[in-house]
Amino acid sequence: MSQPNIVVFLSDDHAQWAAGTYGNSEIQTPSIDHLARTGVQFENAFTNSPVCSPARASFFTGRIPSQHGVHDYIGNADPTVPTDWLAEETLLPQLLQARGYTTGLSGKWHLGSDEPRPRGFDFWYSRNAAVSEADGYETPWPPRPDAEQAYDHHAITTHALEFLENCPKESPFFLVVGHLATHSPWHGGLERLVSRYRDCTFADIPRDTTYPFGRLRSESLYSSRNDPREALSQYYGAVTEIDEQVGRIVDALDSLAVREDTVVIYTSDHGLNTGHHGIWGKGNGTLPYNVVDESIRVPLIVNYPSGALGGQRRQEVVTHVDTFQTILELTGTPGPVPRASAKPYPGQSFAGALKSEPSPEAGDAAFVEYGTLRSIRTPAHKLVRRFPDGPDELFDLVADPRETRNVIDTPAFHTVRAELSARLDAYFARYEELPRRGIDVLSQPRHNADEAWRDTSAPRLEESAEWLDRLEARARARRSEKQRREAER
Repeated sequence: MSQPNIVVFLSDDHAQWAAGTYGNSEIQTPSIDHLARTGVQFENAFTNSPVCSPARASFFTGRIPSQHGVHDYIGNADPTVPTDWLAEETLLPQLLQARGYTTGLSGKWHLGSDEPRPRGFDFWYSRNAAVSEADGYETPWPPRPDAEQAYDHHAITTHALEFLENCPKESPFFLVVGHLATHSPWHGGLERLVSRYRDCTFADIPRDTTYPFGRLRSESLYSSRNDPREALSQYYGAVTEIDEQVGRIVDALDSLAVREDTVVIYTSDHGLNTGHHGIWGKGNGTLPYNVVDESIRVPLIVNYPSGALGGQRRQEVVTHVDTFQTILELTGTPGPVPRASAKPYPGQSFAGALKSEPSPEAGDAAFVEYGTLRSIRTPAHKLVRRFPDGPDELFDLVADPRETRNVIDTPAFHTVRAELSARLDAYFARYEELPRRGIDVLSQPRHNADEAWRDTSAPRLEESAEWLDRLEARARARRSEKQRREAER
């Protein structure tokens, strides 16, 4: 096939460390491990932002947050806030659709309104949280009966299989599968999986001191931290749950006789801490917000039987905007034409690396941002700057890989600090777009009621996932209203 099929697993909160193929000695991920063993595993894959919506926006647009303008998770129902945050962007499924691809999403979107389906998708089954009703469901074929009365752990995969089984055979397909099992709250997982882990040592979780560069907030204060062994058992069980679902879809590709010509990509929106540095959560798990490695490292595995050299473990530094460019190159899709006022696209395709070709343009640094925070991470150092007034940090990752000592004011590191600052400034000067850049986020629309850079509240030591209860109540209300309307017909 001249144009390969593309299946992307874009999981939610699945940290790089939480997979057997990345060195975890107790977690069970046989399907993901198989994709890595027979495919290409990237050791230095990073998110562009350590929270859900901006990271996903970078994957779907190929642009960094300071270009697309999504800087925090989108969770605000305020009618004065835009519902189409990416209205001016060209989305990856639009580009592929124009090249003849049938396109679909099953699972998490989290980039604004889920109804109607966003531009570029032929098939749409959106589910942003573990509640009893999907956020949106539209198909170009007769839909499946809507029978979910409680959260179905298999529904995302079931609808992904629906897409695969109904796709026109004469055209290639592009499918994003957004599993969300690993997102908090860490309770209520599948007991048959969670029970496997309750006797684990969890030796792969570092016995860290509490994050010393700010206070804990958000998920870090959920009551689940009071029973960390159970929370870890739930998280490990959720990873294995996702792994099982990955296996179902890979098996379906085999049974449909399309596996050889299908690029399977496994990645996550961002990382996660489950006690690492004393944090439970990701970038917004602390105030000031953080970009510790566990928050920004993501798994990235590419498996393409007929087009990639399997068995590789690559060292290139790559992010979601590079994956965007790689998919375009693999599918022979021309890149989007930037608006007249837009800056260049920052990503570089790593398609050559899949065939074990040298990567002459690969850089040694990951650039990450979250609101007013900007960071550059090289193999030896990480510089974190918070605009306009700090606090800033510099870590010597060779001597201090757990990021416990801030050496930004240490005379011996002044040269390193200046060099990294210059590289950071040059990067954002090249790519940032003034109306949307993160350092101006306080003058932009609110994304939610919980933005870390506006947080002046006192810590709540016994927070819980009340947001999920509210979503479930809303789902039940929608179902009741739907049943009432149907009864009146």
